[in-house]
Amino acid sequence: MAVSVKGDSSDPMVDPNVIPLVDIMLVLLIIFIITIPVMTHAVKIDLPRDNPNPPTEPPPVVKIYVEFDGRILWNGIPVDHSTFRDYVAIENARPDEEKPEVHVDADRRAPYVYVANVMFTLQRGGLQKVGFVSGGAPAEAMP
Repeated sequence: MAVSVKGDSSDPMVDPNVIPLVDIMLVLLIIFIITIPVMTHAVKIDLPRDNPNPPTEPPPVVKIYVEFDGRILWNGIPVDHSTFRDYVAIENARPDEEKPEVHVDADRRAPYVYVANVMFTLQRGGLQKVGFVSGGAPAEAMP
Protein backbone atom coordinates (compact mmCIF):
# COMPACT_ATOMS: atom_id res chain seq x y z
CA MET A 1 0.00 0.00 0.00
CA ALA A 2 1.18 3.45 -0.76
CA VAL A 3 0.52 6.18 1.70
CA SER A 4 0.50 9.75 0.65
CA VAL A 5 -0.08 12.61 2.95
CA LYS A 6 -1.50 15.76 1.45
CA GLY A 7 -1.92 18.87 3.41
CA ASP A 8 -2.74 18.12 7.03
CA SER A 9 -0.62 15.45 8.70
CA SER A 10 -3.54 14.20 10.77
CA ASP A 11 -5.48 13.00 7.69
CA PRO A 12 -3.32 10.47 5.86
CA MET A 13 -4.57 9.52 2.41
CA VAL A 14 -4.40 5.82 1.65
CA ASP A 15 -4.44 4.78 -2.03
CA PRO A 16 -4.22 1.01 -2.62
CA ASN A 17 -1.95 -0.10 -5.43
CA VAL A 18 -4.16 -2.36 -7.61
CA ILE A 19 -1.72 -2.90 -10.47
CA PRO A 20 -0.27 -6.18 -9.03
CA LEU A 21 -3.80 -7.46 -8.41
CA VAL A 22 -4.80 -6.69 -12.01
CA ASP A 23 -1.64 -8.39 -13.27
CA ILE A 24 -2.41 -11.55 -11.29
CA MET A 25 -6.02 -11.58 -12.48
CA LEU A 26 -4.93 -11.25 -16.11
CA VAL A 27 -2.47 -14.12 -15.74
CA LEU A 28 -5.20 -16.31 -14.17
CA LEU A 29 -7.59 -15.36 -16.95
CA ILE A 30 -5.07 -16.40 -19.58
CA ILE A 31 -4.45 -19.71 -17.77
CA PHE A 32 -8.20 -20.45 -17.66
CA ILE A 33 -8.64 -19.55 -21.32
CA ILE A 34 -5.91 -22.03 -22.23
CA THR A 35 -6.99 -24.90 -19.94
CA ILE A 36 -10.79 -24.84 -20.29
CA PRO A 37 -10.87 -26.28 -23.85
CA VAL A 38 -8.68 -29.15 -22.66
CA MET A 39 -10.99 -29.93 -19.74
CA THR A 40 -14.16 -29.85 -21.85
CA HIS A 41 -12.89 -32.39 -24.38
CA ALA A 42 -15.69 -34.96 -24.68
CA VAL A 43 -15.44 -38.68 -25.31
CA LYS A 44 -18.28 -40.30 -27.22
CA ILE A 45 -19.90 -43.15 -25.29
CA ASP A 46 -22.68 -45.36 -26.59
CA LEU A 47 -25.12 -45.47 -23.70
CA PRO A 48 -27.90 -48.06 -23.60
CA ARG A 49 -31.29 -46.86 -24.77
CA ASP A 50 -34.21 -46.65 -22.38
CA ASN A 51 -36.88 -49.27 -22.97
CA PRO A 52 -40.27 -47.48 -23.10
CA ASN A 53 -42.14 -50.79 -22.66
CA PRO A 54 -40.41 -52.77 -19.89
CA PRO A 55 -41.39 -56.43 -19.61
CA THR A 56 -44.23 -57.16 -17.23
CA GLU A 57 -42.51 -60.15 -15.68
CA PRO A 58 -38.79 -60.66 -15.14
CA PRO A 59 -36.96 -63.01 -17.50
CA PRO A 60 -36.16 -66.53 -16.33
CA VAL A 61 -32.89 -67.00 -14.47
CA VAL A 62 -30.40 -69.82 -14.98
CA LYS A 63 -27.96 -70.27 -12.09
CA ILE A 64 -24.60 -71.77 -12.97
CA TYR A 65 -22.17 -72.72 -10.24
CA VAL A 66 -18.57 -73.75 -10.92
CA GLU A 67 -17.07 -76.07 -8.31
CA PHE A 68 -13.42 -75.88 -7.26
CA ASP A 69 -12.64 -79.02 -9.27
CA GLY A 70 -14.29 -77.74 -12.49
CA ARG A 71 -17.67 -79.43 -12.13
CA ILE A 72 -20.60 -77.35 -13.37
CA LEU A 73 -24.02 -77.15 -11.72
CA TRP A 74 -26.92 -75.99 -13.91
CA ASN A 75 -29.68 -74.79 -11.56
CA GLY A 76 -28.26 -77.09 -8.91
CA ILE A 77 -27.99 -80.16 -11.16
CA PRO A 78 -24.47 -81.44 -11.96
CA VAL A 79 -23.83 -81.55 -15.71
CA ASP A 80 -20.82 -82.50 -17.82
CA HIS A 81 -19.37 -80.17 -20.45
CA SER A 82 -21.21 -81.63 -23.44
CA THR A 83 -24.56 -81.47 -21.63
CA PHE A 84 -23.73 -77.92 -20.57
CA ARG A 85 -23.17 -76.95 -24.22
CA ASP A 86 -26.49 -78.60 -25.14
CA TYR A 87 -28.34 -76.66 -22.40
CA VAL A 88 -26.80 -73.41 -23.63
CA ALA A 89 -27.88 -74.21 -27.20
CA ILE A 90 -31.43 -74.98 -26.03
CA GLU A 91 -31.65 -71.69 -24.11
CA ASN A 92 -30.26 -69.75 -27.07
CA ALA A 93 -32.90 -71.27 -29.38
CA ARG A 94 -35.64 -69.48 -27.44
CA PRO A 95 -37.10 -66.21 -28.76
CA ASP A 96 -35.27 -63.07 -27.64
CA GLU A 97 -38.00 -62.13 -25.15
CA GLU A 98 -37.75 -65.51 -23.41
CA LYS A 99 -33.96 -65.86 -23.26
CA PRO A 100 -32.87 -66.26 -19.65
CA GLU A 101 -30.49 -64.24 -17.57
CA VAL A 102 -27.49 -66.36 -16.65
CA HIS A 103 -26.03 -65.91 -13.16
CA VAL A 104 -22.54 -67.39 -12.88
CA ASP A 105 -21.13 -68.14 -9.44
CA ALA A 106 -17.92 -69.95 -8.63
CA ASP A 107 -16.26 -71.49 -5.64
CA ARG A 108 -13.57 -69.17 -4.33
CA ARG A 109 -11.02 -71.98 -4.72
CA ALA A 110 -11.94 -72.59 -8.38
CA PRO A 111 -9.13 -71.76 -10.81
CA TYR A 112 -9.90 -68.98 -13.23
CA VAL A 113 -9.59 -71.31 -16.24
CA TYR A 114 -12.77 -73.20 -15.20
CA VAL A 115 -14.81 -70.00 -14.97
CA ALA A 116 -13.31 -68.74 -18.24
CA ASN A 117 -14.32 -71.98 -19.99
CA VAL A 118 -17.89 -71.55 -18.74
CA MET A 119 -17.95 -67.93 -19.94
CA PHE A 120 -16.48 -69.00 -23.30
CA THR A 121 -19.18 -71.65 -23.72
CA LEU A 122 -21.91 -69.14 -22.87
CA GLN A 123 -20.50 -66.61 -25.32
CA ARG A 124 -20.10 -69.18 -28.09
CA GLY A 125 -23.61 -70.43 -27.36
CA GLY A 126 -25.02 -66.95 -28.00
CA LEU A 127 -26.34 -66.07 -24.55
CA GLN A 128 -25.92 -62.34 -23.99
CA LYS A 129 -27.44 -61.67 -20.55
CA VAL A 130 -24.66 -63.02 -18.35
CA GLY A 131 -23.68 -61.72 -14.94
CA PHE A 132 -21.53 -62.72 -12.01
CA VAL A 133 -23.05 -63.29 -8.61
CA SER A 134 -21.39 -64.26 -5.38
CA GLY A 135 -23.64 -66.46 -3.33
CA GLY A 136 -20.84 -68.37 -1.68
CA ALA A 137 -22.65 -71.70 -1.86
CA PRO A 138 -23.55 -74.01 -4.73
CA ALA A 139 -27.05 -73.74 -6.13
CA GLU A 140 -27.96 -77.23 -4.93
CA ALA A 141 -27.28 -76.26 -1.32
CA MET A 142 -29.61 -73.25 -1.54
CA PRO A 143 -33.21 -73.74 -0.47
